[in-house]
Amino acid sequence: MTSITDSEINAFLMAGTRTGKLAYTSADGRPLAAPVWFIVENGCIVFNTGKETAKGRALARDPRATLCTDLEEPPYGFVQVQGEAELSEDPGELLRTATAIAARYMGPDRAEEFGKRNGVPGEFVVRLRPTKVLAMFNMTG
Repeated sequence: MTSITDSEINAFLMAGTRTGKLAYTSADGRPLAAPVWFIVENGCIVFNTGKETAKGRALARDPRATLCTDLEEPPYGFVQVQGEAELSEDPGELLRTATAIAARYMGPDRAEEFGKRNGVPGEFVVRLRPTKVLAMFNMTG
């Protein structure tokens, strides 16, 4: 089975500053999607979100979610990670993950600034533990 620990998939997920598109289910059953900044850590997709956001409330209610990220230019490609979200409010983990995520998307010079801004009470650390991974690379080849 495909895994996010496979070197090609891990490299694709962590290349540059691609956003993840997180799919989850609303309280009334509608499918929703939202962009997220993320990192890959210990075989999981990790991101932060507010407890009271649509994402936070939905994942607290139903941990099933999917994250997809793609290469939007030739040769095109994507990785889709389906899984179960584990939520944490641990202050140390919030600050650590928010800082690591900020380093990826804002650069090391601004990581601490964004980590302190985003790693605060009222936020979740979300670890999406994969149950299924789909990937396709070089779609135009």
